[in-house]
Amino acid sequence: MGVEIERKFLVQGDAWKTLGEPVFFRQGYLSSQKERTVRVRIEGDRAVITIKGKSVGATRGEWEYPIPMQDAAELLDGLCEQPLIEKYRRKITNGAHVWEVDEFLGANAGLVVAEIELGAEDEAFDQPEWVADEVTDDARYYNSNLIKQPFSGW
Repeated sequence: MGVEIERKFLVQGDAWKTLGEPVFFRQGYLSSQKERTVRVRIEGDRAVITIKGKSVGATRGEWEYPIPMQDAAELLDGLCEQPLIEKYRRKITNGAHVWEVDEFLGANAGLVVAEIELGAEDEAFDQPEWVADEVTDDARYYNSNLIKQPFSGW
């Protein structure tokens, strides 16, 4: 089983915008239940399907597999829950870790979140100046919940 240990933070200021190349992401959910999510994503020129288990703290099971781009497009447009999540992601190296900064579009415009994957929930890491409050335990910030309750409606 794959395991994901991820912490999520809000982003402040604009300094992060010059630190990584933006890649356009388009993603949707075949299942967005609390106990499991099944996500289809096109990220730049790559397509994947991802299955995630229920979060326990910052940890959950995760399995991800590449799929053909055409299959991903058909699933996103014809089978996934709507609306889709669209965002730009920048990967930014800071110290020994890579931060993924997501700048959301559409109904979630204005929301910018940074995620860091760790080897253990208590692993130490350097927090860049543009990283603000932690929202790991706030379910509103889960992408699977942003399709149901977009940021613009908070």
